[in-house]
Amino acid sequence: MRMFPLNDDKLLRITDSLAIPLSEIEISAVRAQGPGGQNVNKVSSAIHLRFDIQASSLSEFYKERLLALNDQRITKDGVLVLKAQQSRSQEKNKGEALLRLQELLLSVTVIQKKRRATAPSRSSQLKRVDSKTRRGKDKAMRGKVVL
Repeated sequence: MRMFPLNDDKLLRITDSLAIPLSEIEISAVRAQGPGGQNVNKVSSAIHLRFDIQASSLSEFYKERLLALNDQRITKDGVLVLKAQQSRSQEKNKGEALLRLQELLLSVTVIQKKRRATAPSRSSQLKRVDSKTRRGKDKAMRGKVVL
């Protein structure tokens, strides 16, 4: 089971050096979709989480990377909208939505290393060509025997 991402200081911790205040996250309860009997019609257990990227306290670097994501959950206005409705418990859905936000923000903090193109070594090229010529000679010996 995944851990609940909140702590006592009213911050959502992303990394050791990055956290966002909960006041920047708008959470509202809505009715869940799908089967659930009478409960689904009476109780607002699903959670809508809205996070305005532009108005947040994140650095410009992270804001740009978030907005550059090709994610359908980010609106044209730069608002991230997450809906959690896996559980019948509103508290569990709230935790799940905050966890998804935390994971998305964490993915933006990771910077991929630049790929350095490599070339095969001279000896590996020679081995490859040598094995090809040897294989070709073996196949050439399979022809009809002429007397």
